[in-house]
Amino acid sequence: MEITPKNVNRFMFFKLPLGWLSGMRVILLDKTTCVVQIKHRWLNQNPFQSMFWAAQGMAAEMSTGVLVMKEIRNSSKKVSMLVTHQEGNFLKKATGNILFSCNDGERIQEAIQRSLKTGEGQVVVLTSKGINDSGVEVANFLFQWSLKVKNV
Repeated sequence: MEITPKNVNRFMFFKLPLGWLSGMRVILLDKTTCVVQIKHRWLNQNPFQSMFWAAQGMAAEMSTGVLVMKEIRNSSKKVSMLVTHQEGNFLKKATGNILFSCNDGERIQEAIQRSLKTGEGQVVVLTSKGINDSGVEVANFLFQWSLKVKNV
C-alpha cells in the first residue's frame, strides 16, 4: 500500500475503527510533515465540554506514526516500529477542529539510515503540536519511537 492520506484513512476504517469513529483523519502528508485533523464531537468529548485527552493523544500519535510508516515504506526494508515512551502537555481547552502536526520526517530518515548502518535499534523522539481553529496551541506531545531494521 502506498502511504497517502486517502489510503491511511481507508486503512484506519478497517484496522483502527476507534480512530475512524473519533473523526480523526490524515489531511496532509509529505516527506517531512504529517497533519491529522480531529474535531471535537460528542463521541470524543469529556465531561468538561472539550475533547478527551486520549482522543488528542490518538491524533498526535497518528501524526508521528504515519511519518514513520512512510519512511519505512520508502526505505524498502523491513523495520520494526514501537512507541516506547510518550509525554503530553495540555495547554488550553480543545474544542472545534484541532490539527496535530509533526514535522520530523528528516529525523526518522536519519534514524533508519543509522539502523541500516549499525544493525542496531535507534530511538527517535518526535513532537506533535495540536493547534485549534484560532491558531492557538492546545496540546503538544512527545513520542519516543524505537526503530530497528530487521535482517541487516
